[in-house]
Amino acid sequence: MYSVEVNDLSFRYRQNGRIILRHVNMRLREGEALAVVGLSGIGKSTLCYCISGIIPHVYSGVLSGQVLICGEDTRLLTLPRIATKLGVVFQNPDNQLFSPTVEDEVAFGPENLCMPPEEIERRVNEALALAGIEHLRHALPHHLSGGQKQLVALASVLSLNPRILIFDEAMSQLDEQGKDGVKLLIRKLKAGGRTILMVEHDLSNLEVADRVLLLQDGELSDYRGTLIPDGG
Repeated sequence: MYSVEVNDLSFRYRQNGRIILRHVNMRLREGEALAVVGLSGIGKSTLCYCISGIIPHVYSGVLSGQVLICGEDTRLLTLPRIATKLGVVFQNPDNQLFSPTVEDEVAFGPENLCMPPEEIERRVNEALALAGIEHLRHALPHHLSGGQKQLVALASVLSLNPRILIFDEAMSQLDEQGKDGVKLLIRKLKAGGRTILMVEHDLSNLEVADRVLLLQDGELSDYRGTLIPDGG
C-alpha cells in the first residue's frame, strides 16, 4: 500500500473555469521524499489542497478522480481524521501561528482532539525535541525569526503524529540558515519513515528529494532538468 495515491485527478475551481489539474497520477511510498516543481500559479498549491483534503472539504470546485492517504479516500474522511494522518506546512508560518507561546501552539492540535493531558504533554515534548526547538517552549511565536517560526509550525503539525507531511513552498521566505534547519528536519523525518511531499520552485531545495516531478499545463511528468525562471 502507498502512503499517498493519486488516481486520475482533475480539478477546476469553477464549472467553466480553467482546468488546474488534468488526469494527475502520483504514488508515494513510506519514507520517500517527492518534490513537485513548476511555475508560480501553475497549480502546485491546488495539488496540495487536493491531497490534504482541503479540497473538497474547505474549497469547492469540480473534482474528479481519487486521492488515497494510507489507503483511505480523503473525500470520506473528516479533516480532523486527515490531520492525524497528514500534515501541511505552508509558505508563510505566520498564517499558522496564533497561540501566545510556542508550547500552546504545539499543544493546540492534540487539545482540539480532546486527548488526555498526559498524552498532550508527551506529544508536545516529542514534537519540540524532533524539531530541535525545546529551548523555545515558552517563547512568543511572533518574536521568533522566520526559520524558527517555520520549525514551530512544523512542530505543531508533528504533535498529531502524521505519517505524511506536505511542505508547500515552506522554505520560500527563509534565509539560508532557516532553509538548512528545515532541510535537516526533513532528512530526520524521512529517516524515521515519514512520507514527504515538497512543493518547490527553488531548485536549490531539491537536494533532500528522492524524486522530482514537474507540474506543467495541469499534468505531472518526470522532471528532466528544464530550467524554471527564477521566482517562478
